Amino acid sequence: MKSLTVFKVVLLLTLFSWINILQARPSTTNKSASCTTLLARLKVEDEEGSSQCWDSLLELQTCTGEIVLFFINGETYLGPDCCGAIRTIERQCWPSMLGSIGFTSEERDILHGYCDASESCSTPEIPSPLAR
Repeated sequence: MKSLTVFKVVLLLTLFSWINILQARPSTTNKSASCTTLLARLKVEDEEGSSQCWDSLLELQTCTGEIVLFFINGETYLGPDCCGAIRTIERQCWPSMLGSIGFTSEERDILHGYCDASESCSTPEIPSPLAR
């Protein structure tokens, strides 16, 4: 009989605890707010920015070979489209995207620095061997 009373008390305390926990917890029925922030983070809401961000991401995919050669073979050239995609993604879209797709912070800094330097200086003219 005593154990039944203890059981009832424990059951009541558990129920009251659950009620308090559920009342204190914020409601998650407002799903539109979380979708809106996700849409904003993915740059889907702004039509013009969205297109530019996604186009840059696709361009980055097409210049993956250039980037691999840049790091593996020491190639010192990335095309202007590739650098443009890197700059757009880093500056206007998703700054942490390069890290998310596998580049280390050092590699991101190298790419960022190279592309910034190539943006600031024009392509030098290569003298013709016949001009001597």
